[in-house]
Amino acid sequence: MPAISNKEIVVLEEGSVTLPQGFVAGGMHCGIKRKRLDLGYIVSDVPAITAGVYTTNIFQAAPLLVTQESIAKENKIQAIIVNSGNANACTGEQGLLDAFEMQKGFANELGIEEHLVAVTSTGVIGELLPMDKVKTGINQILQSKYATEENFKNAILTTDTCIKQVGVQMKIDGKTVSIGGAAKGSGMIHPNMATMLGFVTTDVNIAHEDLLTALKDITNQTFNMITVDGDTSTNDMVLVMANGLAGNDQLTKDHPDWDLFKAGLKLVSEELAKKIARDGEGATKLVEVQVNGAYSHEAARAVGKSIISSNLVKTAIYGTDPNWGRIVTAIGYSGIPVEPNALVVAIGPYKVFENGLPSPIVEEEVKEYLEQETVKIIVELNQGNDSATAWGCDLTYDYVKINASYRT
Repeated sequence: MPAISNKEIVVLEEGSVTLPQGFVAGGMHCGIKRKRLDLGYIVSDVPAITAGVYTTNIFQAAPLLVTQESIAKENKIQAIIVNSGNANACTGEQGLLDAFEMQKGFANELGIEEHLVAVTSTGVIGELLPMDKVKTGINQILQSKYATEENFKNAILTTDTCIKQVGVQMKIDGKTVSIGGAAKGSGMIHPNMATMLGFVTTDVNIAHEDLLTALKDITNQTFNMITVDGDTSTNDMVLVMANGLAGNDQLTKDHPDWDLFKAGLKLVSEELAKKIARDGEGATKLVEVQVNGAYSHEAARAVGKSIISSNLVKTAIYGTDPNWGRIVTAIGYSGIPVEPNALVVAIGPYKVFENGLPSPIVEEEVKEYLEQETVKIIVELNQGNDSATAWGCDLTYDYVKINASYRT
């Protein structure tokens, strides 16, 4: 994709899923969790062309099955109902019936057809939803007191410590087009689809096939390049709703502003992905791995993901230990053939490995760099011209504390 000038895409710091025309959102506490908000929604004024990508975990949760089946009918949805605190995964036939009941209940409240409602859930696996509480919540959730975007962003969180949102705008056919996004994700995060819940809205007019192609391509460069703990969840999905209210000519791959739109969608996806990685359970640092000089993009991605997934690399970064040997080891088992004497590894501005040997460093300087909130590892393979970036976080004592008592 050609480089796009930053001047052509405006980033709005407070932008989120209601930035594009015709979208509203809200959320409430219905009682799945003890106190925190746990039921949210997004609604478009009109049915929106929708594309989705889903977890590759064999144990796909009931809401994913319902949502995929619904989108397949018209390539459109008009609303999303989402709960946190309970994943409705591994819940058998009753779980599927509950997901359909959530869909039907919210469709009735909106006065739209059932297949225009997507259902998503996140939380504890293997427990049935408390449907009496969920149904009561759905019957009340459209009340004006719950209709704030802030409520939606909080209602989708589990162990997250902060909300994750982003919004951008650009001109297409002289019309202002907006893209907004919100996501949740903190643990059970690994690149193999998105490993999270992501909701992206836009008012662009676009064909479904092209929107799906763009989403898949960009997901591989962003959401699929993050990891926290190496676990791929049962409930992951990213949905993009495009309601067309911006009024531009229908966007296709042949449109002169196609690359601009993709750049905007990538910017939203990358920012959400990085915020998920930074908010990894117990994390204190965002880790970015840049791999250059690969013989293919896939090779660069494989090396980047191998490093970012290494628990030994992650713990060394937590401990501000410039133990470059762990980075080189992760490159070596990535499955990509590498010439050791051509490999160059740097931690931030400090070259630590070159010509098959350690580079002289002042260890205290590298330790000081590793104390920063964002740590970059740069790998030069010197095999070709392809590159890729992966994101993750350090691994701390708090990750064990959080997950040792997650259900209790």
